[in-house]
Amino acid sequence: MTTDTGEPKLTIDELAARAGTTVRTVRFYGTKGLLPPPVIGARRVGHYGQRHLARLALIEELQHQGMTLAAIERYVEQLPPDLSDHDLAIHRAVVASWAPDTEETVTLEELRRRAGRALDEDDIERLAAMNAIRPDGDAYRVDSGLLRLAVQLLDVPLSQEAILAAREVLVAHSRAAAHELSQLFRDEVAERDAQDVKSLSAHMHPLVVQALLTTFQRSLKEELQQWLGASQVGGSS
Repeated sequence: MTTDTGEPKLTIDELAARAGTTVRTVRFYGTKGLLPPPVIGARRVGHYGQRHLARLALIEELQHQGMTLAAIERYVEQLPPDLSDHDLAIHRAVVASWAPDTEETVTLEELRRRAGRALDEDDIERLAAMNAIRPDGDAYRVDSGLLRLAVQLLDVPLSQEAILAAREVLVAHSRAAAHELSQLFRDEVAERDAQDVKSLSAHMHPLVVQALLTTFQRSLKEELQQWLGASQVGGSS
């Protein structure tokens, strides 16, 4: 498990704006224990960071799933207290994967509000290239599940070509894994009754998604450690 090393720099107003919510809501979540307390700096001003943003994104996703505030409180209570923003993003991805695909039509002003930042023409083009949005006249068709991830990728120091190539790799391997797993499960229940098939279908999606995410996270961590280790050896020679 990783820790959040980013220095909290956002005021409560900036946090609310980035998260697309209100200061009142942020304070309310704080009183409910859904958000960790801010870091108190000079002049007793509280500062927030990426982990607070990730928590707000997770809470928003849980609300989209129809969970009540009490249910969200129980969910958050079960999370380890030292989860980083990356770990929280994985939790949100698992939760979001349970929802059906949804698209909404929004204005440019609403798109910017949801992104939590000003979006220039280059940003709009990159979001469209990542299939997070599609121009629709004077409005935009928004894939809610992809938008927050795509907005984060705007700050990644990678070219648009590299991001698109990475997306193609992920889509291709994800489809191949989904096909092979589906075939495996179909063969497993081929001789069973309808109730067994229904039970497997109900449990398969969230469990398989979480397993794939966990496995991928560990594999990527190992690859990065090997890459960084080789870079350090090469740089010291």
